[in-house]
Amino acid sequence: MRATGIGSWPGSSAREAVRTVRDLLLDGDGVGLPFLPETPGRGPGSEMVGRAAGMLVDLAVDLQPSGWRLVDRPGRDAARTAALLREDLDELAEAYDGYTGPLKVQVCGPWTLAATLELTRGERVVTDPGAAADLAASLVEGVAAHVADVRRLVPGAEVVLQVDEPALPAVLEGSLPTASGYGRVRSVDPQVVAGTLRDALAGHDGPTVLHSCHPRAPLPLLRSTGAGALALDLTAASPTRWESVAATLEAGTGLYAGVLATDGSTSDTTAVRTVLEGLERAGLATADAHGLVVTPACGLAGLTPEGARTVLRTALDTARRLVEEVGP
Repeated sequence: MRATGIGSWPGSSAREAVRTVRDLLLDGDGVGLPFLPETPGRGPGSEMVGRAAGMLVDLAVDLQPSGWRLVDRPGRDAARTAALLREDLDELAEAYDGYTGPLKVQVCGPWTLAATLELTRGERVVTDPGAAADLAASLVEGVAAHVADVRRLVPGAEVVLQVDEPALPAVLEGSLPTASGYGRVRSVDPQVVAGTLRDALAGHDGPTVLHSCHPRAPLPLLRSTGAGALALDLTAASPTRWESVAATLEAGTGLYAGVLATDGSTSDTTAVRTVLEGLERAGLATADAHGLVVTPACGLAGLTPEGARTVLRTALDTARRLVEEVGP
């Protein structure tokens, strides 16, 4: 039983974010799972999409008024994004000097990236199957290089890769607006979606987590990708949703249970009850909670730094209470 964060963190200081997360999660009892936080408060290039776009290999990006766009050659925005990531890694190396153990890193997934990045003509990358495939392959290569950098800087780390796909339901449902705003982008075949995610996760030779906090995130498809664990928003999950969670656990896929609201309103008592009652409604024993990781429902960048610290402390307290209830 462990506790961690999803990824994003408030504030505009990479050093403060990295050290705060480290101090909270490495408190000596082994419950916390540390992670490299994202700090979108630093501006473009530090947020999820810009950060991943900066990792792409042989594909250049630039920031336009409408958002990030693929371009012929990198410019100032790409250089800024690279500098922000280098700063994060420098802070990580200093803060985790001598550390051994699991260390989670997060990256925007290929479909959310394709749904957000624009082609040179202004349409979303997801509208062009060939471009989407090239983007996914480039991202796999870039993420592998990023993981290699983390391992070089923190040699004792077991890198856990979390792939974030908040836009996945929109890609599958065909609900993304076109560039004109008058139409909708055609939905992508679920088999194509699953295959691309499978390749993205298979590119990492360590533990993997597939995160989608959308309430309609399709669990059967997510399970089929081979992810080691799924990270889900379960704060208001229905009995039917918990039944699908049960199928996930029974299939041998781990669970990052997002049972803490990102506004800081959830107590550890409520979170523990959510987990135990959810498992009970799904017909599972409390022992099935073994190995579960407690998380907020999503990132915490919208809170104050103190608010984010409170949520993470509550996640730790929830995990400790679950250990008392069902064992580690």
